[in-house]
Amino acid sequence: MSQSDTIIAQTAGVSAPNYSPLPVVAERAEGVWLWDIDGRKYLDCISAYSSLNQGHRHPRIVAALVAQAARLTLTSRAVHNDQMGPFLADLCRVTHMQMALPMNTGAEAVETAIKLARRWGYRVKGVPHDRAEIVACRNNFHGRTTTLIGFSSESQYRDDFGPYAPGFSLVDFGDLEALRAALTPNTVAFLIEPIQAEAGIIMPPAGYLAAARALCREHGVLFILDEIQTGFGRTGAMFAHEHDPGAEPDVLVVGKALGGGVYPISAVLASRALLTLFQPGDHGSTFGGNPLAAAVGRAALAVLVDENLAARAAELGEHLLAAARDLGSVCIADIRGRGLLIGIEIRQSHGSARQYCEELARRGVLAKDTHEQVIRLAPPLVATRAELDWLVAQLRAVLR
Repeated sequence: MSQSDTIIAQTAGVSAPNYSPLPVVAERAEGVWLWDIDGRKYLDCISAYSSLNQGHRHPRIVAALVAQAARLTLTSRAVHNDQMGPFLADLCRVTHMQMALPMNTGAEAVETAIKLARRWGYRVKGVPHDRAEIVACRNNFHGRTTTLIGFSSESQYRDDFGPYAPGFSLVDFGDLEALRAALTPNTVAFLIEPIQAEAGIIMPPAGYLAAARALCREHGVLFILDEIQTGFGRTGAMFAHEHDPGAEPDVLVVGKALGGGVYPISAVLASRALLTLFQPGDHGSTFGGNPLAAAVGRAALAVLVDENLAARAAELGEHLLAAARDLGSVCIADIRGRGLLIGIEIRQSHGSARQYCEELARRGVLAKDTHEQVIRLAPPLVATRAELDWLVAQLRAVLR
């Protein structure tokens, strides 16, 4: 029995079985590469679901983590720390927003955005108490809390976890007329991912996000963008909504790559008028905005900007997408994506995406299947063209 087999068996005995990971036991990583405990090397095209845009263990980010850990790690928000203010100032500059509220996980940040939208609805829009409505999209993925799964359209996310919170309705992603019909005087927000990454890299029609934003403005509804997976350069722009001029959000939700692959950090960003609706005691988090997170987040942002990773993702993504479309395999039903967020949909007649991901792992590529038929490719944005060409060669061997 290999070391990997031993660890996998041990983990199965003590861990709740809520994941079905690939049979790879990671031991160390650097840049775009990961090594397992038996010494095998892999090109990481999962990137912890876009948390590793800057690559594994980027030296500037690790240095910031170590330096801050030697000084101060946690205070709670009961006192100030010297890191949070500079970090949020940098984050506001990068996002072009006025104010930020730091949290830890993406789901926490989405829950925060929901609370913010409801408070705005009651105190500013004048919606009757406890009647606020939020519109979201079918096939959404905003997190795993009971509130968020309550408006999921995926039965496995919901089964046996109810009762669910009221106040949410669903429309088809990309259907502007369905959104128009769903808006009521009590609607306070439209919550949407600019690309549905977890659903299989589902792209919106051209101009849809800007049109949805205009419709929200017309009806006095907040436009909330969940850019937890698509943000920070992944799609070839700093944020995916920038590909659709006029789609600027009222509320922006970010996470994942904000932590630079070494620490969980998320945030909700909005105007000063919106975020000052929260007053002391209304909302909080013991770890949100802690000095270790703030130092890491600041370094993670600096790497994204200084190394121009969004432009790099645009260039490399165009190359990878073109190369993938040239594969010409009968297994492939569709290839779609933007930047370094690409989905290869496998025809149902040719098996599930999982079996192809397992074969890719045997060839030294880590890729994640999603929604049964889609291989999701999201390598770190620091990848080279040569590394992506090697990836395409492995795809060609597996998909033929």
